Amino acid sequence: MRVAACLSSLLLACAPAAGAATPSSYYPQKTGLRWSYSSGETQEIGTPAVYKGVRVIPVTHQYGSTVYTQDLLEYRADGSVWLRGVNAGGRVNWYTPPLNVYPPGPLTPGQTWSSASGALKSSSRVTGVEPLRIGKTSYNTLVIRTVLTSGGRQSIQLTYFVPTVGVVRYQTADGSQIDLVK
Repeated sequence: MRVAACLSSLLLACAPAAGAATPSSYYPQKTGLRWSYSSGETQEIGTPAVYKGVRVIPVTHQYGSTVYTQDLLEYRADGSVWLRGVNAGGRVNWYTPPLNVYPPGPLTPGQTWSSASGALKSSSRVTGVEPLRIGKTSYNTLVIRTVLTSGGRQSIQLTYFVPTVGVVRYQTADGSQIDLVK
């Protein structure tokens, strides 16, 4: 389930950017962009690089000053986002074929997408729009339900995001919630 956890945390990182509407800006890819969550995790978009002949944008996942994983994302010309690999402890697990994290934006209620790489399968659906209050801030969120299957085990996650803000809440299969703090 470690790979599923990496893909789950990737969903946090791939939220729509503020004010975004065009394919090249709907999902964030600006070097230095950071998110901090109530779990203590910070995610940061790194400098684009070429790995195995593919231009990828790394998204680092860390707690405090310790980096745990780095997702290698490919942002395609059509606006879709693909997980090409995960770097954990200096070892890169490269996905062939890559996993489709997000289709071209904008996302709409009822929209579905899926992909598979080896034993890992991901299936997502935008289930609707839902009001959400975190602290003193109210949001009108799009809710994405993702089913991850790895080694015969399934995990279901909900991601709540606002196109002008990003992911504001992530809910795990056990009902735990992780909220955006800044």
